Amino acid sequence: MQWSNASKIIASNPEVKAELLKNELEYKLIEEVISARIEHNLTQKQLADLVGTKQSNISRFENGNANPSIEFLKKVALALNKKVEIHLV
Repeated sequence: MQWSNASKIIASNPEVKAELLKNELEYKLIEEVISARIEHNLTQKQLADLVGTKQSNISRFENGNANPSIEFLKKVALALNKKVEIHLV
């Protein structure tokens, strides 16, 4: 499916749009972690080793099947030479 078709479906379906907005933060965070991992030429296994966790935990996080703690996110950020910032707006 092309993005133009997907965006039409999203725009025409209030339930889909609401679900996407509800999960926007999670999607953005996952995208940022994956991009940083790839930028550092790290596999999920290599990142997991740096974080002190299992590859399967990184995979679950990247697939959106985990609810990570702030502590986990801080460890991931540190391993990727990043930092976690949380803002209420």
